[in-house]
Amino acid sequence: MKRTAVVTAGTAGIGLETALGLAGAGFSVTVIGRNADRGAQALDRINATSPARPARFLSADLASLDETRDLAERIAADHAASGEPMTVLVNNIGAMFPDRQDLGGVEASFVVNHLSPYLLTELLLPTLTAGAPSRIVNVTSGAVGVAKRVFDAVEPPGGYYGFHWYGRAKLANLAYTLDLAARLDGTGVSVFAADPGGAATAMTNGTMGDPKIVSPALRLLWPLVRRKFERSTSGPASVAARPSLVAATDETLTGRTGVVIGPNASPVPPPRAATDPGVAKAVRRLSERHAPLAAA
Repeated sequence: MKRTAVVTAGTAGIGLETALGLAGAGFSVTVIGRNADRGAQALDRINATSPARPARFLSADLASLDETRDLAERIAADHAASGEPMTVLVNNIGAMFPDRQDLGGVEASFVVNHLSPYLLTELLLPTLTAGAPSRIVNVTSGAVGVAKRVFDAVEPPGGYYGFHWYGRAKLANLAYTLDLAARLDGTGVSVFAADPGGAATAMTNGTMGDPKIVSPALRLLWPLVRRKFERSTSGPASVAARPSLVAATDETLTGRTGVVIGPNASPVPPPRAATDPGVAKAVRRLSERHAPLAAA
């Protein structure tokens, strides 16, 4: 049976390495990205590995929830028309913003790191269920450890600090991931989180060297914090992609769900905050409010 995979933010960095690994494992891979030139370059690299089936590129800006809806509709329609199962969805998209920004009236980090992958996943659930056994892999981050755990609103109280708000959005997505795994248990759709542990990518290069992304307390320790950031983002993207590839393909995970694959590419305990039912309920409420499945 043909196995297919969709990788968001798949034209460079960890996403591209994930797509290369999936193609090498025999998947027919679709990479999602904003830039057609980068998409073409990604396809050249993937197809140069002589995959069983040529890769394809779909253009979409997943910072836009409207474009996310359109993308989900196109992917679902393609699978319905071809009759091919959708086997794997890797939500690899992520972004950190040094300065606060809005996207469609909602804080940007929460949109890109949680609402967009949440919406794409929810809209593709019928397709993934029809293609079961299938897997959803949501890329998380160790930054959840510095996240404020209050989800009464999209934006936490206090000042804007990009790294902390990135971590909070990733915490929201991780809580959603584990909650979704419980919801889908028994459907044949397994749900995993993958922590790449960091790599030298377009997101980390430059951004992680700006002290304003952390709280004032951490700025007092900036030389130490900067060195830690430098160490954690110095590795190759190919290594950082391993947790996603394990989550997507490892046969020992067959029949399992709700597992977090750590930077060493093996299961690790989830952060306690991500397993809090109160956090999951609050995140679900915010998600349904700000990313409704049907456009207004």
